[in-house]
Amino acid sequence: MSTAIVANCLVCDSALDAGDAPEKGEIVECGSCGQEHEVTGAEAGVVTVELAPEVEEDWGE
Repeated sequence: MSTAIVANCLVCDSALDAGDAPEKGEIVECGSCGQEHEVTGAEAGVVTVELAPEVEEDWGE
């Protein structure tokens, strides 16, 4: 049986379900407030996250 890896939302402190095997760079959305987080590390059952960067338009530059 697999276990979901959990981190806390950096905005509302709710539990984030990062799934069974989150990978660095994966985007995880908070089920409570909708904030997106980017997985920055996932080792030995510990997941670290940062706020995901906003998508910006480059206007062809």
